[in-house]
Amino acid sequence: MFLTIKRCLREYKWPTIITILFMAGEAVIEAIIPFITARLVTRIENDAVDMSSLLRDGLILLILTLVSLFFGGSAGFTSAKAASGLAKNVRHDIFARIQTFAFSNIDKFSTPSLVTRLTTDINNLQMAYMMVIRILVRAPLMLIFSITMAFIMGGKLALNFVVVIPVMLFGLLMIGKYAMPAFRRVFKKYDRLNESIEENVRGMRVVKGFSREEYEKKKFHTAADDIRADFTKAERIVVLNAPIMQLCLYFNMAFILLFGSKLIITGTGNGINVGEMSSMLTYGFQILMQLMMLSVIYVMLTMSAESVKRISEVLSEVPDIHNPDCACTEVRDGSIVFENVSFKYSQKTRRSALSDISLTIPSGATVGIIGGTGSSKSTLVQLIPRLYDVTEGKVMVGGIDVREYDLRTLRDSVAMVLQKNVLFSGTIKENLRWGDAEASDAELIEACKLAQAHDFVSAFPDGYDTMIEQGGSNVSGGQKQRLCIARALLKKPKILILDDSTSAVDTKTDALIRKGFREFIPDTTKIIIAQRIASVQDADIILVMDNGQIAAAGTHDELLRTSDIYREVYEQQTNGGDSDAA
Repeated sequence: MFLTIKRCLREYKWPTIITILFMAGEAVIEAIIPFITARLVTRIENDAVDMSSLLRDGLILLILTLVSLFFGGSAGFTSAKAASGLAKNVRHDIFARIQTFAFSNIDKFSTPSLVTRLTTDINNLQMAYMMVIRILVRAPLMLIFSITMAFIMGGKLALNFVVVIPVMLFGLLMIGKYAMPAFRRVFKKYDRLNESIEENVRGMRVVKGFSREEYEKKKFHTAADDIRADFTKAERIVVLNAPIMQLCLYFNMAFILLFGSKLIITGTGNGINVGEMSSMLTYGFQILMQLMMLSVIYVMLTMSAESVKRISEVLSEVPDIHNPDCACTEVRDGSIVFENVSFKYSQKTRRSALSDISLTIPSGATVGIIGGTGSSKSTLVQLIPRLYDVTEGKVMVGGIDVREYDLRTLRDSVAMVLQKNVLFSGTIKENLRWGDAEASDAELIEACKLAQAHDFVSAFPDGYDTMIEQGGSNVSGGQKQRLCIARALLKKPKILILDDSTSAVDTKTDALIRKGFREFIPDTTKIIIAQRIASVQDADIILVMDNGQIAAAGTHDELLRTSDIYREVYEQQTNGGDSDAA
């Protein structure tokens, strides 16, 4: 897990190493200062000091203090650079890894969970790493030096640390043992909270349309309060660290003052004097302070361990779909063959989404697909560009199994306009050029005319330079669909898939789009998924999907004679109107 994170350091290894060296230097100096101070106090006590030696020792202490300050300040700068750099690299690597995921990988994590990992979890990692490379280096070194010097200067008086340190360590272990489960629960609930936010923002029109604002606020409050309860429970355990620390600190001070003073007064201190006893108090304070800092690190690591685990899961995830060795880099044509294809979204799922599909589509053909909700229409076409891989059988494009193609080559040859149309923030031109980054203005206009989008785009004051707001919220559903179709056409694909992507346009515009397809891209294989019979009735072949299988296939006239499902839908739509079919 930590090796996975380590690989993300890259150019920030040197700031990390320099931070460690600075902290080691500071620890050494901090351990030397009480020793020099004790010697100075002892000499003053014995009247063995003159003004020149006093000034010399004072100057040495001043220099050591300034050097320690320099090391500490510089370490703060380099640790911040290393931690923020690590966070940047981890964020980049996670995002890059997500881009390689198949839909099945994204389904495994869920979108809200990936958002949490890219934000909250990486912030936790950044804070933990900055503290680790500073305190986790300084504190152990300070402990070793301070304990060593305490035994050198205090002798048996330092044995109190044999009692104090185990007590404090045991308390810290118990805190971590009971706090960790609460922190684990919190991050899982963060995922659900983000999911609630995402659903609410995306469905804001529905929420307002049904006047469900109060219900959504109550649901969000419940989720947020659930997180608060777990955090409160964890924090109640973690705050026990402070009283344990104070107990050990005061015990150490009382022990040294009581027994150290007794040894000095009775003269049985085996040479211990006031200076050495004062240094013992300083070293005792240093030891316990370092233990306290280690406890802070322990708490931080307890909180961030789950974040590191979740980040590592994403970075270690192997994409379910990847390029084969010696991949084919050319798609010959748009012919498609499904050969005994079955598909499950998960190996754990008993029921197949698609079962025993066999189908041949010649290049340039127009194929219509209809079927009820849940009949796996979208699943069928998502196998063509390898958004998912078949569980059994094979899908061939241009006479070659899609699993043998270079992914980019295959997907550049297949253009999909999905059910959920997405436009990105930027101008209409920038959105269209997702289809072809080098497309000229004339090509943009041609594609928009074919998609019946040119007229409404030209009506905007800024035309093709009109800004699209996030999610395409400043254009209608029909306009968004037509822009997405134009974007797909700019790819000049061998296969064009429209997944219910004309549902928001009127029947006249739908007919014009289909007419444009027949006249201007006759060699492109066109697959049209639709709810309206009118959108597919002039297709070369129409597939009727039912329960993950092809229930019937044929032309419009053939299906009216042979398919009860097709005939029933047709009669509902022609007699009862499109609203009935919906």
